[in-house]
Amino acid sequence: MSHFFAESLSRVRLVGGPHRCEGRVEVELRGHWGTVCDDGWDIQDVAVVCRELGCGAANGTPSGFLYEPSTEKEQKTLIQEVNCNGIEDTLLQCKHSEDVFDCGHDEDAAALCEIPESVRLAGGLGRCKGRVEVKHQGKWGTVCNAGWNLSAAKVVCRQLGCGKAILTQRFCNKATQGQGTIWLSHVSCSGQEVSLQDCPSGNWGKNNCTHEEDTWVECEDPFDLRLVGGDIRCSGRLEVLHRGVWGSVCDDGWGETEDRVVCKQLGCEESLSPSVKARRSFGPGVGPIWLDDVHCSGKEQSLEQCQHRFWGYHNCDHKEDVTVICSEP
Repeated sequence: MSHFFAESLSRVRLVGGPHRCEGRVEVELRGHWGTVCDDGWDIQDVAVVCRELGCGAANGTPSGFLYEPSTEKEQKTLIQEVNCNGIEDTLLQCKHSEDVFDCGHDEDAAALCEIPESVRLAGGLGRCKGRVEVKHQGKWGTVCNAGWNLSAAKVVCRQLGCGKAILTQRFCNKATQGQGTIWLSHVSCSGQEVSLQDCPSGNWGKNNCTHEEDTWVECEDPFDLRLVGGDIRCSGRLEVLHRGVWGSVCDDGWGETEDRVVCKQLGCEESLSPSVKARRSFGPGVGPIWLDDVHCSGKEQSLEQCQHRFWGYHNCDHKEDVTVICSEP
């Protein structure tokens, strides 16, 4: 068995994010891992981190404080005043100071990079349904169904930012079969992997498969949420997207922990724990009430990962719609 890519020897990593290309920045110095102070931290510094990790383009500079698990108190902040020109190959090649002072873990730097495109669903309606294809040596090819199961489909759906895996077919008809190289077979995932490249597989291009055995996967549309009715994007009545339709969330059991998960998912800062009057200022919603009895632990990266009733099942009306007020980043 082999893995898609070799282990990185990088001396930087991103911790606590939903995938390997987002999270709190940690560097290794003299055998010890520690955080980076965000004094002066900007998108050029993030660009270098993204390049060093083999990720895509730099997309943002969120606060490291947003990512769980929180930094342990005994872990040190190793560098500060990082100043990259954006063309360095590694973060530690950038100008920086190892003489750290007056910088607590509430000032930890973080990075948000795009995930490099290495898997896609082709030939279906939308990007979340189709024939599984992987990219190798600059070329796209298909994946044979030998060894494939729903666990592997779950990994693909999660990696693509789609919803839950709802179907995997171990064959394709002539209209949906691929062409060219069949890159992989015997892909073996547990379902917990962040990306398909973390799953063991057979050797690239070494199989006896035909395109009749190309793998097909269908995922739910991507989960999304928004705050509406306010003047800024970090405050408003909560709405979630399900099956292409926006709907509200009932406030039964809703509390500060759930507020924090929403704020983090939207890239906002901390929840401001608004008063009942402030919560009602955004008015009632219209349309479906999608979620009820939502319970989060606080470690979730998405509200979808929190416990809740089945979609659309509730005993609420729109007077009970959830509103959230976060501070702006």
